[in-house]
Amino acid sequence: MTYWNPVDAYGPERFAADLAAAGGAGCILPDLPVEESEAWRKAAEEHGLATVFVVAPSSRDERLAKITAAGSGFVYAASLMGVTGTRASVGREAQDLVARTRAVTELPVCVGLGVSNAEHAAEVAQFADGVIVGSAFVKRLLDAPDLETGLAAVRTLAGELAEGVRKRG
Repeated sequence: MTYWNPVDAYGPERFAADLAAAGGAGCILPDLPVEESEAWRKAAEEHGLATVFVVAPSSRDERLAKITAAGSGFVYAASLMGVTGTRASVGREAQDLVARTRAVTELPVCVGLGVSNAEHAAEVAQFADGVIVGSAFVKRLLDAPDLETGLAAVRTLAGELAEGVRKRG
């Protein structure tokens, strides 16, 4: 996941080639509008990379269809409006967004934005195809006094999240 400006400055073709060579499977470019994504999508496809677009609770159904038709890999459903980071709860809008997105695509729909603990993961796993966690891992690393402790905290969180997903039903 990165923003479009660095990819554009680096060059979409070069970025896609280097990402694929490094073992990447795809890229999430949350600020790249689907209408302006042709150069990236072409480069990504040439290198076997998925293009993952983000949909939001405010997305109208017509917009969901347009975004998902241009994407590949999976759809990133933002659980709520706002910026990434940990939250007290995932938000009720996410379940509705997943249902509306599934109505217009065969792609898996994964939910992120604020998922930070086993309870969130279990909640999301009840209705989504995948659970996306980012900031909670970064926070564990940054809050640790050293790298070894940070990595241990990341491993612990990953285990807790996996346990939460397994409890979903």
